[in-house]
Amino acid sequence: MTDITILTDKRYYQPEEITPYIRNILDEFNYLKLAIESMGLSVERTYWDNPDYDWSQTRAVVFRTVWDYFERIDEFRDWLEMVNVQTKLINSLELINWNIDKHYLADLQQKGVAVVPTHFVDSGNHESLSKVCMQRGWKDIVIKPAISGAAFHTYKITSEEKPSKELLFEKLVSERDMMIQPFISTISHMGEASLMVFNGKYTHAILKRAKQGDFRVQDDFGGTVHPYDPTSEEITLAEAAFRACVELPAYGRADIVWDENGNPLLSELEIIEPELWIRNHPPAAVPFAEGILAKLNS
Repeated sequence: MTDITILTDKRYYQPEEITPYIRNILDEFNYLKLAIESMGLSVERTYWDNPDYDWSQTRAVVFRTVWDYFERIDEFRDWLEMVNVQTKLINSLELINWNIDKHYLADLQQKGVAVVPTHFVDSGNHESLSKVCMQRGWKDIVIKPAISGAAFHTYKITSEEKPSKELLFEKLVSERDMMIQPFISTISHMGEASLMVFNGKYTHAILKRAKQGDFRVQDDFGGTVHPYDPTSEEITLAEAAFRACVELPAYGRADIVWDENGNPLLSELEIIEPELWIRNHPPAAVPFAEGILAKLNS
């Protein structure tokens, strides 16, 4: 029996061409694999929807680069339920189901975590952008699905554009739960910090910057990654967000932006399949593996 199976998606399982992007994915896997093996555990790797893989023959699966799940969410949910009765999921099914939907931000806010202000408009309960912004006192905004990734269906809308974007928003809400947030202008010049946390403890961070004229920091849209040394206040916020989860995750990432006064706000808590930039700080592979081992033995 295999101890740990690392999950990816099929595009990255046995790629014919090793692009720099895929090289990063493979390097991240190798760092984690070596750290887990150093603890005396065996490791395999496969894609999450592999129909030929016997999930009952692995003690646990660890979610890494399953970066197509939000485009196939119903299939992914069914697969989770099926695999959960055959092996242990790390992070757990309860955590995944909670984190898969960005309504979790409201849960964290209720527990005292400083998050980016968010208004949810669930499918079937349409509200106009103008009405929400008038009630909340927001001008420029960002809209995105409550279940998404990699800036999927994410749009910045200025106050002048709202009337022309009402039909777009109405169409999106007819298909999925949506969220509205004020546009955090500091992201254009300060970027977004990502703090990695393993078993509740911060290890390292990076800073993501959008390309000139954009607000999306993901590398898919030309964003770049830079070294970052977070403040003690930012580390405290990141660790507090993890403590406020429904259970303590083995691994994850807290994304932080800043309001106009420089106060840190949690923008995302990524604990399903986060990019963790182990390649930028290889020693973090050890606490990552230790967090997995703790969950495996719990």
